[in-house]
Amino acid sequence: MDRFTSMQLFIRLVDSGSFSRTARDMNLTQPTVTKHIAAIEARLGVRLLNRNTRGMRLTEAGTLFYERCKIIQREVETADDMVTRLGERVNGRLRIASSSGFGRRVVMPLALEFMASNPGVQLDLQFDDHMIDLVEHGIDVSVRMGKLADSTLGSRCLGLNPWVTVASPAYLARCGEPNHPSLLTAHHCIVYSSVQGDHLWHYADSKGTPIPVAVGGPLRTNNISCIASAAIDGIGIALLPLYIARRWIVRGALTSILKDFPLPSQEIHAVYPSPRLVPAKVSAWIGFLQTQFEDDAWIKRTNATGSVGGASVIITPLPSSALKQHGTGQKLRTGEHRASLVPRVGIPRLL
Repeated sequence: MDRFTSMQLFIRLVDSGSFSRTARDMNLTQPTVTKHIAAIEARLGVRLLNRNTRGMRLTEAGTLFYERCKIIQREVETADDMVTRLGERVNGRLRIASSSGFGRRVVMPLALEFMASNPGVQLDLQFDDHMIDLVEHGIDVSVRMGKLADSTLGSRCLGLNPWVTVASPAYLARCGEPNHPSLLTAHHCIVYSSVQGDHLWHYADSKGTPIPVAVGGPLRTNNISCIASAAIDGIGIALLPLYIARRWIVRGALTSILKDFPLPSQEIHAVYPSPRLVPAKVSAWIGFLQTQFEDDAWIKRTNATGSVGGASVIITPLPSSALKQHGTGQKLRTGEHRASLVPRVGIPRLL
């Protein structure tokens, strides 16, 4: 029996005044209770109780020990109560992580709305495109893109991040619009350079048959905002998350093409350090995210303006002869435990 439990046994014995009742209350035998009291006295080197046929009485040392044990018991109960109530209240500092682009455009506005509805919450937002260890960095929730690997971390799938193929009206007028993914090989494609197999774009036909296409073009970049800007400027054809592309499609700056050939969508996950004993602020934030990501309404609310820092761009000239007009309906050659994310090949990872 540990020291705290032995103190509780002693308190119960003094309060009840009976070895047999104490044994019954603590699911022990009476000889076991007697043995533990003797062990306490042996450890302290003093007698705590005097017993006779009429009952028992505390010694001076026993009275002192009882009073101090009661204080310790109350402190432990108070600590338990305070921590329990803290876990039940939606307050305190909430540390949220995400990728820089998705975090700034999507997570931050939602986090500010959540904070406005929960005045007791203080936000600590960490936006970084590198994978981080949640426990090491003290992160409560990370909103990540991609397929999650096996992990001891807790996770909740919030929804899907659809992708679209886009190009500017000027590019399509100049080079033509492809009506099949295979025709992308004759176009300038803007390539995302931070994923494995970045030169392969993965489509599917109406039956779900995969159509991988090897693309190339004059521009490679590791930044989604640069890809969007280059596509708007008519540099080539690009793959973009719908939450970024939608604004420019609505404004007419970009045109969605190859609509009959869907691209793989990324899963959006809320990842947290442990699936056990989740704090109230974390549960509330994840529940809030789930309602916000229902029915893809978040895509329509997203403000896709602005740029994401940390871009590196490599531009290599491509001879104009590489662009050939293929006629009407055809196009030219264009240019997110511990938990980790496994991005789909050919789709930029926004962690």
